[in-house]
Amino acid sequence: MTAFARERELAERAARAAGAIVRRYYESGVRVAEKGPDNPVTRADLEANACIRALVAAAFPADGWLSEETADSAERLRKRRVWVVDPLDGTKEFIQHIPEFCVCIALVEDGRPAVAVEYNPAADRLYAAARGQGATVNGAPAHVTRTARVPDALVLASRSEDQRGEWEAFKGRVRVKLTGSVAHKLAELAAGAGDATFTLTPKNEWDICAGSRTSRASRSASIRGSRCGRG
Repeated sequence: MTAFARERELAERAARAAGAIVRRYYESGVRVAEKGPDNPVTRADLEANACIRALVAAAFPADGWLSEETADSAERLRKRRVWVVDPLDGTKEFIQHIPEFCVCIALVEDGRPAVAVEYNPAADRLYAAARGQGATVNGAPAHVTRTARVPDALVLASRSEDQRGEWEAFKGRVRVKLTGSVAHKLAELAAGAGDATFTLTPKNEWDICAGSRTSRASRSASIRGSRCGRG
């Protein structure tokens, strides 16, 4: 059995179960509340979070937990392994019926992401990675692009940042594609659907933890493939 096989299987199963909840609300509509200024939350976020937490707790009860939709506890800081979760990254896109959002589940071990799963239920695309094993999209190997020149790069950008004018300075230097959410952007980079992304606003651990693992794993696999191709 490969390293982290149980954890990856659990993360994939939990992401699909939470994704089914999210998809149901996406198709039927949902009420929106505000956690803070420009920070919406829906029943889909909360029910998906509860679903993931129950499955993780049943399978790995000794592990720690950090999620956008759960009150944080310092107890996780004493744990060697912590699950980092965003049950619905891209709530704004979800509310606007833009199919660019993800369920994000990552396992961090000794401070480093070891397993990551991102699931876009609107597109039924599951991005997954485990340490040392590369990344996959719906089970097929994923690879980043090999674009070498900055002017040729397709950079995935935040819609809200663009609306604030924060991307104007970059539009003449690279090709910019408006894409939401940050987790969806990172997942798409892992699949080769863009060359880069960056943000001008701070992000939380649950926003980028899973995506950083999948994109890094895909990049590593592409480098290994390139080396093999050169003989």
